[in-house]
Amino acid sequence: MNQILLFIGLVIILCLTIKPVGKKLPFPTLLVFIALGMLLGVNGPAHIDFSDYALTETVCGTALLFIMFYGGFNTNIDRAKPIAVPAVLLSTFGVVITAGITGVFAHFVLGFDWISGLLLGSVVASTDAASVFSVLREHNLSLKGGTDSLLEVESGSNDPVAYMLTAVLATLAAGGDINIPILLAKQIILGVGLGLVIGWTSSRLIERARATAEGAQTIFLFAVAIVAYALPSYLGGNGFLAVYLAGIVLGASDITGKVELAHFFDTLTEMAEMTIFFLLGLLVTPARLPQMLLPGLALMAFMLFVSRPFAVGMLLAPFKTNPRQVALVSWAGLRGAASVVFSLFAVVAGVPGGHDLFDLVFVIAVSSIVVQGSLLPAVAKKLDMIDAEGDVRRTFNDYRDEDGMSFVKLKVGAGHPFAGRSLADIGSVTDMLVVLVLRDGAHPVLPNGDTVIEEGDLLVMAAPTFEERAEVTLREVTVTPHGRLAGQRLRDVPQGKHPFIVVMLKRDGQTIIPDGDTLIYAGDEAVIATLAS
Repeated sequence: MNQILLFIGLVIILCLTIKPVGKKLPFPTLLVFIALGMLLGVNGPAHIDFSDYALTETVCGTALLFIMFYGGFNTNIDRAKPIAVPAVLLSTFGVVITAGITGVFAHFVLGFDWISGLLLGSVVASTDAASVFSVLREHNLSLKGGTDSLLEVESGSNDPVAYMLTAVLATLAAGGDINIPILLAKQIILGVGLGLVIGWTSSRLIERARATAEGAQTIFLFAVAIVAYALPSYLGGNGFLAVYLAGIVLGASDITGKVELAHFFDTLTEMAEMTIFFLLGLLVTPARLPQMLLPGLALMAFMLFVSRPFAVGMLLAPFKTNPRQVALVSWAGLRGAASVVFSLFAVVAGVPGGHDLFDLVFVIAVSSIVVQGSLLPAVAKKLDMIDAEGDVRRTFNDYRDEDGMSFVKLKVGAGHPFAGRSLADIGSVTDMLVVLVLRDGAHPVLPNGDTVIEEGDLLVMAAPTFEERAEVTLREVTVTPHGRLAGQRLRDVPQGKHPFIVVMLKRDGQTIIPDGDTLIYAGDEAVIATLAS
């Protein structure tokens, strides 16, 4: 047990350490985690013989449910409304058409039987949300005509249909006896119904969770995502569809602290993506891949130039979509983690040749990420589809405008320059707006320009929100008696490897804006801006 925990901890640390390096590479970062898994796997230097398909399917399926939930929760509904209809068409009928055409190609060109060919087509029919989100965000790729929102909604919502087709065809391929109409009806009705109900109910209960303890909202939503997937799945419904819809409903609701919640799930989703890609790299046997290279590349190319463009062109034709947009949407149909995870479902279900299917889909997914993902920014530029004035972050719920406001408090002590001055005078020397004055301990005063500030007042002020950037971060530290700040005047504080500035001190309930002569005492709370070297 200790060895397993040690291995997991070291892998997580290694993944997080190499991620910044991966962002500088010309291909999507997610490939780095696959490569790491392969290096540690059976044919790599570490020679770890990991072949538990069932465990990998369980872990990756769990990780995928959080990716699906976050895809719904973080979708900006207002931005998505104009493209909702074409996006839904692509994520439903587009998946079916792509699966069918790809299955026909697999049958007639690659020699698959009909069931196996259609199963292969279903497994690789969906656009991978993790890969699409990764490319768009890494390159801040804002696209014209709402194309970025279209791709995000489509890739975030098309996995349930691919999963449903995979479940049906995997059962048939394994020799199971199923009633397809009843199975599909249960998948759709329970998936849609329970997803909407769980999402709506949770949106009404989440504020109660917030009142119980700080951070309880996060735990509540974490549990909701699990329930939204597990309950429909247990009853025979489509858990991925349900968890996505629950995320959509919650993301569209007026929830306190939504941006912070989205940031938590963004981190959780990154961990889920790293887990999936690393495990898939660890599970695959590289020595088996060369025999799948040619058919895998043939299928990837066929989907890129035939089946995906046909489906996109046909479904977007009624909307009179710009041909350049059709071309870009066709190119952006990246295959990735979801397809490989769905192939694991087929292996665990006992489909004949399931291991070969997994290897083949692995080649398709990796080649798609390498070719389509790496060249997507260049293709978008070539097609003149990049919106230079846009910001792709606006399509997500975790986006916060640079001019967002935050509230700060200021204690007016003896000798404070604000004491005895009116708010009209203060407004001429600061961009902050005083929105409330607490006087005599707790007596609230709603101020106007004529309000005079008195000693002892506590001012509540609105100021522009600071967004941390790569070159500067803010942190708050307590000055210790033997620390390098204690007993020093600001001008004499030694600088280390990373230059820093003390921008504010909190002492005995008062806020001090320091200058070079300010003396720092042990026990002070110092707000420090650290600059990148």
